[in-house]
Amino acid sequence: MSEFKNVTVVKKANIYFEGKVTSRTVIFPDGSKKTLGIMLPGKYEFGTASKEIMEILAGDLEILLPEEKGWKTIKAGDSFEVPAQAKFSLNVKSITDYCCSYIS
Repeated sequence: MSEFKNVTVVKKANIYFEGKVTSRTVIFPDGSKKTLGIMLPGKYEFGTASKEIMEILAGDLEILLPEEKGWKTIKAGDSFEVPAQAKFSLNVKSITDYCCSYIS
């Protein structure tokens, strides 16, 4: 899906890591939400409240998921899941455009 229709976009940006990771929240008519964002190169650790599916639209990075022993390479067109109540690490290699879906 290359575009979303009939959604609400929250104007206030989500800003993390001194502006190196930013996103905007998109809310759908059924109440579900996604964020669309950009990550600059760097190393980051995130925590989840709910299950997340991260779709990488452009860029490349490495991810270290919970319970995994090694880093996995992710590139444009790939996606990955992160369980609820988990921490995961990213090593962003190039400017990365992403869409994160929150699963209840």
